[in-house]
This record gives sequence, C-alpha cells and structure tokens, in this order.
Amino acid sequence: METTTRDPENVALFATLAADWWNPEGSSRLLHRINPARLGYVRERLVSHFGLDARNRRALAGLRALDIGCGAGLLTEPLARMGAEVEGLDAGEDVIAAARAHASAQGLDIRYTAGDVIAFTRGRKASYDFITCLEVVEHVTEIEEFLSAVSSLLKPGGLLIFSTPNRTPLSWAVLIAGAEKIAKLIPESGHDWRKFVTPDELTQKLAASGLRATQISGLSWSPTRGFHISADVSINYIGTAVHA
Repeated sequence: METTTRDPENVALFATLAADWWNPEGSSRLLHRINPARLGYVRERLVSHFGLDARNRRALAGLRALDIGCGAGLLTEPLARMGAEVEGLDAGEDVIAAARAHASAQGLDIRYTAGDVIAFTRGRKASYDFITCLEVVEHVTEIEEFLSAVSSLLKPGGLLIFSTPNRTPLSWAVLIAGAEKIAKLIPESGHDWRKFVTPDELTQKLAASGLRATQISGLSWSPTRGFHISADVSINYIGTAVHA
C-alpha cells in the first residue's frame, strides 16, 4: 500500500468549511486576517531570492509555483495575481471544488488538484521554481515522507516557503485553548498540539529531506500592529528553505 500523508478525519473536518472558506467573517476568518502578513513575507522572500523587481505588481511573472495545502485558494489566487503560473494542491476534494469555483468567478487560470502530495509526485520531475506550504505540516500524518515529496518537486535553486505553529506552552494556550476552544476562530479539533513541530525539529526534518532552512521568522499578533512578521517564534513561525 502506498504511503499517504492525508489525515482522513482532518480532511473531513475541513470539508465542512469549504463553502464558507472565502467569507472573511466565517469559519476561516483567522486565515483571512493572517493572510496579508503571510503574503508580504512570501513576496519579499521571492523578490530577494530570485532578484526580482519589487516595484512590479506582477513581479512573480515567469515563475512556476505550487501551493500545497492550498485550501480554497486564499494564498493561491494572490500568487496568480502577482504573475506566477501557480497550481494548487489539497487533500480535500470539497475545498478544491470551492477553490476552482472561486478562481473561475475571478477569471483566474489556476490548475487545482485534489489528492495526496506523494501520489502527486508520481511521474513528475522537479519543476517548480517555488513551493508554498503554509499551515500544513501540522496536519499531515507522515511529515518525513511529506517533506521528501515536497523536496522532489522543487527545482534546483528553487525556494520552499513554509509556516506552522511551534510546539510550546504558549502556542497551546493561544491557539488551542484561546483561538480554538474559547474564541472559535479556528475549527475545534482541527489541530493536535502534539503534532506541532519546533523550528529546530523542522530544520532537522527538512535537512533529512535534502532541504536547508535559510531563514525563520515569527508570525505574531499585537493589538497595535495586528498580525505581523517578528523575531518571536514562540507561537507560529514562517521560513524558507533551499536544496542543501
């Protein structure tokens, strides 16, 4: 039997949110609020890595991209608008259906695939200039196999951009107790704190997959700044990696 990284219960849970994914005040409202900070980081890192013109609104033109764990396309669509030839991959058929419908309504040409990343790699060569994998590794069942599959899809000289919650007492208090159970900002039972990985752990797992972490920053929130990039990785972090 082929190894899979899909968590069936997790996929089923997020399927129930598919129809509401693009509602900024709906069940995915936390993703909507955090997305501007994530997008700013992604664009800045890509511009720096590939030597692009930061003043160009379509600065990513000419780059082929894959957004893994794309959901209904909250990150995928902006990448397409910035000029990238982007594809989206998610384990859930329902969220991919929502992604396709929304992209079509926006007139965006994005190829979406529903399936597991390991099956997705079958017959494919390393063909993506950059891969985004935001808030995904905490949901997969086989993180080492998942990262190896991601590595195999990235071109030499390409860039992986990832983000995930840290496994600390503070992340449990803020994300599980606060955002999930009290504020209901994220789906209840959508995260298992025990599956969160620390920056050191993820750096080691990336290295075992042939990838070298090159930069890690915190993804933080404050009453005055909202969500922003910082040096504090105690709750959530975002970073980049290249082939070792």
